[in-house]
Amino acid sequence: MKCLSIHLGTLVVALAVAVTPGMAQNGNDRNRADRSATSGSTTGQNRLVREVRHELVMLPYYGVFDNLVFRVDGSNVTLMGQVTRPTLKSDAENAVKGIEGVTRVDNQIQVLPLSSMDDSIRMATYRAIFSKPGLDRYAMQAVPPIHIIVDNGKVTLEGVVATEADKNQAGLYANGVNGVFSVTNNLRVESR
Repeated sequence: MKCLSIHLGTLVVALAVAVTPGMAQNGNDRNRADRSATSGSTTGQNRLVREVRHELVMLPYYGVFDNLVFRVDGSNVTLMGQVTRPTLKSDAENAVKGIEGVTRVDNQIQVLPLSSMDDSIRMATYRAIFSKPGLDRYAMQAVPPIHIIVDNGKVTLEGVVATEADKNQAGLYANGVNGVFSVTNNLRVESR
């Protein structure tokens, strides 16, 4: 989000400079023009963020073992994260390219290596987390908010949970899975 803030600040300054020369505006008119430029660019930016998120979540093969992250910088979108299928990487890029207002897509999504050991760890970690009372409610959503990324025996938990206790429990259960070398718990607690 820092890129978003910095970019919007630059855009506002550029628009304010473009509007001000050649016009005799008093201070109030200039402030009104600045607020209008900020509001318009923020609204457009928010629309793009919503549309990119919607397109990624709606991908047919996007699931609990994938993690898609993006950054919107003006009309440029950078895709990041990890996926288990190479086709999901290209599907994500194609879906975002089709959004009105997107001029460039930088696809930095990592395709995780094929590994039967990692597949076993994925399933065991899924069962360890989502079969526990309290955490089982997260499995009932179309795309569960807890994503389990396994790369060569290393587990990373991504997503959002309701409480700090849920975050800690998920990390603890993932740590108890046989064959896991390490667990990185990047779960964020939902702000209320």
